[in-house]
Amino acid sequence: MRKLAFVLALLATPAAATGLRIEVEGEGANGTIVIDLADDTAPQHAARLADLAREGAYDGVVFHRVIEGFMAQTGDVQYGKVGGDMRMAGRGGSEKPDLPAEFSDAPFDRGVVGMARAQDPNSANSQFFIMFAPGHFLNGQYTIVGHVTEGMEIVDQIKRGKGRNGEVYGQPDVMKTVTVTE
Repeated sequence: MRKLAFVLALLATPAAATGLRIEVEGEGANGTIVIDLADDTAPQHAARLADLAREGAYDGVVFHRVIEGFMAQTGDVQYGKVGGDMRMAGRGGSEKPDLPAEFSDAPFDRGVVGMARAQDPNSANSQFFIMFAPGHFLNGQYTIVGHVTEGMEIVDQIKRGKGRNGEVYGQPDVMKTVTVTE
């Protein structure tokens, strides 16, 4: 009986997330971005992104900080929703606790997805960024949570910020829906 109960418990456990599918809509980018999550090197961060996506928390969140030749940042589920006060976008996270750093030896190359954080290395929560170009100065200082496997041409079209520190003015591009791929 115990063996059977164990097998049934395993079958009831949700499949591990292998990636995210992001439908982007806006003035700059329109299309799909597919991200493979690094659940082998950053299991807690990959699980966080998948959990928030499953909950629908990322749906309607804008790309609030976009710096030409560097990266596009999104994922502020607290203040970054369409229709919210965009002056606050980038300052929030989720209701979940911050995560401890899961740094790796992998380089921050084009298409890498990193976790945004404050000065404390253990402060990543819900925000993430996608690299337009290599940024090796980030190596070993930010958690790599995945990489884009499809849709870099969509990433390249994301509306660039012109404001202080890459702030996007007007209508930023938005993650219309974010779903988990198993």
